[in-house]
Amino acid sequence: MAAHSGSRIVIVAAIAGNLLIAVTKFVAAAFTGSSAMLSEGVHSLVDTGNGLLLLYGLHRAARPPDLMHPLGHGRELYFWSFIVALLVFALGAGVAFYEGIIHMLHPEPIENPLINYVVLGLCMVFEGASWLVALKEFRRSKGQLGYIEAVRRSKDPSVYTVLFEDSAALLGLVIAFVGIAAAHYFGQPWLDGAASIGISLILGATAVFLARESKGLLMGEPASRDVQVSILAIAQADPAVEKANGVLTVHMGPEQVVAGLSLDFVDHISAAEIETCVERLEAKLKTEVPEITAVFVKPQAAERWQMRHDRIVNRHDETPAPEGV
Repeated sequence: MAAHSGSRIVIVAAIAGNLLIAVTKFVAAAFTGSSAMLSEGVHSLVDTGNGLLLLYGLHRAARPPDLMHPLGHGRELYFWSFIVALLVFALGAGVAFYEGIIHMLHPEPIENPLINYVVLGLCMVFEGASWLVALKEFRRSKGQLGYIEAVRRSKDPSVYTVLFEDSAALLGLVIAFVGIAAAHYFGQPWLDGAASIGISLILGATAVFLARESKGLLMGEPASRDVQVSILAIAQADPAVEKANGVLTVHMGPEQVVAGLSLDFVDHISAAEIETCVERLEAKLKTEVPEITAVFVKPQAAERWQMRHDRIVNRHDETPAPEGV
């Protein structure tokens, strides 16, 4: 819950900042006729909507299990994160690209360019404040990992989605400033449209990256190696377990892990003793590894588990590498 509380603070800060920025940009675009400023306004409006969707996803993901969703609703957050990536691409990048093309084909001089400069400066302050909040929370959650590695390992897309959106927004503001200044200085209004296209490319690249990460989470990613090692160590320590063969895990949400254990029990143990052992392990695992929400145990000889594991490994090794890799 603490992690989700941090995520909500980041998202609310981003929503407030983006809404103020969107209104400011649209007013400036109306007065100056700048294509880049209009594209930036659309970008900020999309980011505002995206923040609302992420908040909605956090709310839906927190619901308890029910008959239709016995393992919980955690993946709702992953679904809405994927929708956010699509919106960044379709609305943010799409509208910016369209506006850029139209303005390059039919360039119009920018009126009152000073307004644009003032607005862009204010937007950088607002956007920078939101970015700092997201960066602080992301640094807290990533620990010693590098930024890209932390994103790839993260099971909570809400924080890094806001961070990447805000980073793209700051880059977009820089491009808009350069484009507007160049169009004004050289008297070439088509450069303003070119800046809008540059903004669309940044948004498109951000959307593709976010969609790729969200897709992996939707498909089902395993818990970290540390969590898997802890699960096996706890199982192996139980006196009724001869060997903890292995564990399969999948994240149903940022803090919701389902674990399937393959255990080789000691010889001559009764069914009742196995049931008692399973209940004991489930209680201990949920206490010592709070992310675990459900545990399934399969009594299995070590050789059978190893055969299955080897098949998966061999199948992975036989998969042809993509061209160029």
